Amino acid sequence: MKNIRLIEVKEGILSDNERLADELRKQLAKEKTFLLNLMASPGAGKTSLILKTIDALKDDLRIAVIEADIDSIVDSEKVAAVGIPAVQLRTGGFCHLDASMVKKGLDTMDLNAFDLIFIENVGNLVCPAEFDTGAVKNAMILSVPEGDDKPLKYPLMFTVCDVLIVNKMDFLELTDFDMQKLRERVMILNPEIRIIEVSCRTGHGIDIWADWLRNEVKAFTGNGN
Repeated sequence: MKNIRLIEVKEGILSDNERLADELRKQLAKEKTFLLNLMASPGAGKTSLILKTIDALKDDLRIAVIEADIDSIVDSEKVAAVGIPAVQLRTGGFCHLDASMVKKGLDTMDLNAFDLIFIENVGNLVCPAEFDTGAVKNAMILSVPEGDDKPLKYPLMFTVCDVLIVNKMDFLELTDFDMQKLRERVMILNPEIRIIEVSCRTGHGIDIWADWLRNEVKAFTGNGN
């Protein structure tokens, strides 16, 4: 064993990523551009929430979207169809975005032209939570059909996020999903997290979410009242 040299590769990768992420946040602060990292499982409603949020905020904020997918561009096409600039990051098998990937997307954009940029991260609740993207805030979506036990199974995701959007509330009465249990489990992991209940199908709670995000953007850019 004494002739074996052990190198902690993951630790080095994460350290390098954190340095680049901090540099991106400094750049975003200088340009007064708010970058939101949105994470969720496949099918939880990331693109649907982004489209609803665009509709709610398009008259107040200049918005763009960075889409991440392993292969397709279908979500970028949906965003572009409503007149919002979109950059597609094709990860080619990677199950997450990191700061270097996000930088490639940001480098194609004029940050001065946007107040708010969404990152729609790759769909899963594991890898995206481990990598700092350089975003100003982290948000996640948990949909009601996924169940209220996800904080027990994926605690890191709930720990790193500033806001939890519980989507598909219109399904609540059709399931055994327990909002009180969810809140208790989440708050143990992250007492500072904001929890917002929405339904992208009915529009329930979208105004509350949009108000939260609008206020965060204005506070960060210095354009608040």
